Amino acid sequence: MYCPFCGHSETKVTDSRLVAEGNQVRRRRECLACGERFTSYESAELLMPRVIKSNGNREPFNEEKLRLGLMRALEKRPVSLERVESVLTRVKRALRATGEPEMKSLDLGELVMSELRELDEVAYVRFASVYRSFQDIHEFRKEIDSLGESDRQLPDEVISDVDDE
Repeated sequence: MYCPFCGHSETKVTDSRLVAEGNQVRRRRECLACGERFTSYESAELLMPRVIKSNGNREPFNEEKLRLGLMRALEKRPVSLERVESVLTRVKRALRATGEPEMKSLDLGELVMSELRELDEVAYVRFASVYRSFQDIHEFRKEIDSLGESDRQLPDEVISDVDDE
């Protein structure tokens, strides 16, 4: 690696540490010519699949576009940025794990919706309404009903406490 101070081509690594949840290596380096120290970061270059849109167009995976869609669905919801970043990390990991050079946008949307369903049901319905282009209230109701009646029922011990009063 070239020294950013003098341009010399020989440097030595003085320290290496894992950062970014083990996805990067931080290296402290020292130039053998001028003695200056600097930090470099190393990460694996993993190609994300191209996304095949519903109209047949292909475009590169756009992490920022996905992040904005998630943030829009999660607007005014009690979900931390750390949890949003975790969802993004899991989605990207799943995309890479397919090993495919291309992925249909429908499959990507389903993957995102499964993550949102676990994260926040309101955000899930918001995202699904845009993603699936709901046309009327009946489609909303059908999606909400698909979340499962068992998820919205009170636990038996709560019901028995109410009956006792």
